[in-house]
Order: sequence, then structure tokens, then C-alpha cells
Amino acid sequence: MGRESTLSFPGFGIGEFTVDSEAFSIFGVSIAWYALIITFGMICAVTYTMFRAKKIGIIVDDILDYALFVIPIGIIGARLYYVLTTLEEYNSFSDVLNIRNGGLAIYGGIIAGAVTVLAVSYFKKINFFAMADCCTPGIILAQAIGRWGNFMNGEAFGSETDIFCRMGVRNFLTDYKLIYVHPTFLYESLWNVLGFVLINIFYKHKKYDGQIFLMVFGWYGLGRMFIEGLRADSLYSSIFGIEFRTSQVLAAIIFVICTACLIYFAIKKPAKALYYKEPKAKEEKSKAEKSANSKAKAKTEINEGSTERAMPLSKRISVHLRFFRRNVRRKTKAIIKYFKSLGKKSDN
Repeated sequence: MGRESTLSFPGFGIGEFTVDSEAFSIFGVSIAWYALIITFGMICAVTYTMFRAKKIGIIVDDILDYALFVIPIGIIGARLYYVLTTLEEYNSFSDVLNIRNGGLAIYGGIIAGAVTVLAVSYFKKINFFAMADCCTPGIILAQAIGRWGNFMNGEAFGSETDIFCRMGVRNFLTDYKLIYVHPTFLYESLWNVLGFVLINIFYKHKKYDGQIFLMVFGWYGLGRMFIEGLRADSLYSSIFGIEFRTSQVLAAIIFVICTACLIYFAIKKPAKALYYKEPKAKEEKSKAEKSANSKAKAKTEINEGSTERAMPLSKRISVHLRFFRRNVRRKTKAIIKYFKSLGKKSDN
């Protein structure tokens, strides 16, 4: 048995019902709804990224390589961000590692994930902003889904209110007293779903790589900036004695930066064409064709030099010398390779 919460939505005619944070247990180990819902969100995000990436020539294997690095590092980043902003809650390193009691912050996951995507893109020679355009709509979809994990935990709600969409909650967070609060998990989930739909409608009108990336985070920042102000469990920081909601300020900064970039690029339109990754087989075929054409051209010049009597003597000499130099280079490389192989055999 996990943590139980009694919830209700009287404004919608939904009376009290009970949710349990535990979905089931395996060999005595409880599996939380939060973990299952977050995992489902990740699967949806990866699947969506595959769908978008395929349209610009990025294969499924590449996306799986990204996922293998981005997901675990993103989780570590989300945990690290939360721990660093709530250090007073942890007494030992084992407490830091125990994520079963909760404590993940999306901003940490986004920062760590973005750095990882950048690194993988560099090694795979894939345009970072094109890849970001493919995956960021999937991120807000995953976040929209993940907020229902908070619902099953009876957490991430707002301050008390009598608004029509209020949520009644009674659990350990309220000392088992019934209070009516803003269902901020629901606000954010609906906001992200709306953003996901609108951005996908716009996607075919994308003008430059990185535009979708800026739109997604601009949209998320705008919504989170207002929704965070309603929450009752915000993480706080202080600078020069001034206390503020960390996530709210970060959301405002992200919104301003993304909006400024979108306006800038709307005025000064980027001239670079949209990225498309040529399949490796095509690249190799193209290189092979170029090499074959180069060799054929050299042979043609030799044949023309020997058969075309009208060609000046100096030209024929130049062609034969070029052909001779190529043969010398080829033979020299073969000899060097042969002696290197002899050296390896002698070492053995």
C-alpha cells in the first residue's frame, strides 16, 4: 500500500474518490504510478522524435543512441537540480540517491538533456537545432503526461481557492484535512497539450532549424511562469536577501530569451537551408562515384594523349607525367604497407 489521497472536483460534479500512489508490487518492491506514467511519457517522446527525425533523414538507430544517453543523464540532471535547491532535506548520500521518495525537477533534466543532445549531435555530425526541433515537442508532451503522476501522488497542487475548477484534497500533505486548491498539475498538463497541438499545426511552416525549439520553450516558459505562481510547493531561492520562486524566475527568463530570438529571426530571416541528413549508403555511393569518375577521367586523358596526334607534345608529356606520379604514389604506399606488415610479424 502506497500513500493514499482523497480527491474531488466539486465544480465538475465529481465527488470524493481515493487514489493510491502504488500501482502494484513485485516481490515486495512497490511500483509507483508516478514511475509508470513518467516512463510512458518518455516512450511517447522518443516515438514522436523518431517520427519527426525520419522526415529529415535521421534513422531510428540514431534516435535510440540519443535516448540511451539523454534519458539516464536527464534523470540525473533532474535529481541533481532538485537536491541542490533543497540541500537541507538530505542527511546522507544515500538520501540523495533514493529517488523513490520523489524529488525530480524538470529544469535540471532539460539542461542535462540539452547538453547531452549537443554532445551526441557533435559526434554523430547531426545538426543540433534540427534535432532539437524534432524532440522538443515530444518533451512537452511527456511533461503533460508526467503531471498525471503528480495527480496519483496527490501532490503538485496550488494554493487554496474557491474557483469553479478547484480540487478537494485530503492526504498527508494537508495533515489529512480537506482543503480546496488550484489543480496546478491539471493546468500545466492542459497547457502543454495545447502547445503540443498548436506547434504541430505550425510545424510544416517552419522556416529555419531551431524555430520549433524556441517556440516550444517559449510556450512552456510562458505557462510555467504563471502556473508556478499558484503552486504551494515551489522551490525557493534568495539573492541579496530577496526570496523568489526559482522555477518561476527561470520560466520568465526562458520565455523572454526565446521570444526575443523568435522576433529577431522573424526580422532577419536566416538564409541557411533546412537541414537534411543524407543516408550513409548514399554518401558512400557518392564518394565511390566521384572516385570512379576521377579514375575514368585520368584514363581518358592518357588515351587521348596517345591517339590524338594533333595534341601538342608538351600537353602529351604533361598528361603522361601526371599518370606516372599517380602510379609512383600508389606503388610507394603499397611498399610501405608491406614493410609495416613485416615489422608486425617480427614483433609477434
